Amino acid sequence: MAKLTRGGVSLHYEVHGTSGPVILLSHGYSATSEMWRGQIDALTKGHRLVLWDMRGHGQSDYPQDQAAYSEAATVADMAAILDAVGAERAIVGGLSLGGYMSLAFNEAHPERVIALLIIDTGPGFKKDEARAGWNETALKTAARFEAEGLSRLQSLSKEMATSTHRSAEGLVRAGRGMLTQRDAHVINSLPGIAVPSLVVVGANDTPFLAAADYMAAKIPGAKKVVIPDAGHAANIDQPEAFNRAVVGFLGTL
Repeated sequence: MAKLTRGGVSLHYEVHGTSGPVILLSHGYSATSEMWRGQIDALTKGHRLVLWDMRGHGQSDYPQDQAAYSEAATVADMAAILDAVGAERAIVGGLSLGGYMSLAFNEAHPERVIALLIIDTGPGFKKDEARAGWNETALKTAARFEAEGLSRLQSLSKEMATSTHRSAEGLVRAGRGMLTQRDAHVINSLPGIAVPSLVVVGANDTPFLAAADYMAAKIPGAKKVVIPDAGHAANIDQPEAFNRAVVGFLGTL
């Protein structure tokens, strides 16, 4: 386990494995790096696996300034972590919010991305009305954490229900600043992605099935894998099938 400080915010990260290209995995909203425990053994055979907690989550800092929580700050945090582990380039991926941030990172730093792993993720919205609906839901989610505290996690999917945070305050601010979206730049970037990309979705993750189809169609050469009997946390629901899909993809790079 290690820490780096960027702009006064301390970020928790871990490096597993000793050699090979770096894989940077980002967790979903209100989850933590713990959600990837079932992937460590499989993904460190020939790779270094870097896991981290986003600001407002887990063992990272929970800054009090709402302005500290944004897509731009998250992308900059990811770049700083790669710098800290000495990785000029990496295989970049994540689940849900972590997958969206991985797409945003690729748009901002395409020269640093070897490949993308986009897991149970949506790429954002082209239409303002649809984005406004998403943002309304994100703000309601933040409000529920504010009202109910961490007990709210127990009713959510596995990657969230099993996560540990010091308080709900970071999740509230992350929901308002990182989970909400401002424009269509990420979804519009899909046709320009120039690296190998794997889109993974759980067969039972109904809200994200169409998004997976869309990304697989729009990202040039993307491969899509549907994990049977899995929901939003496909890597936790079916770790063996998930690991096989990712390891198989990595073997093609």
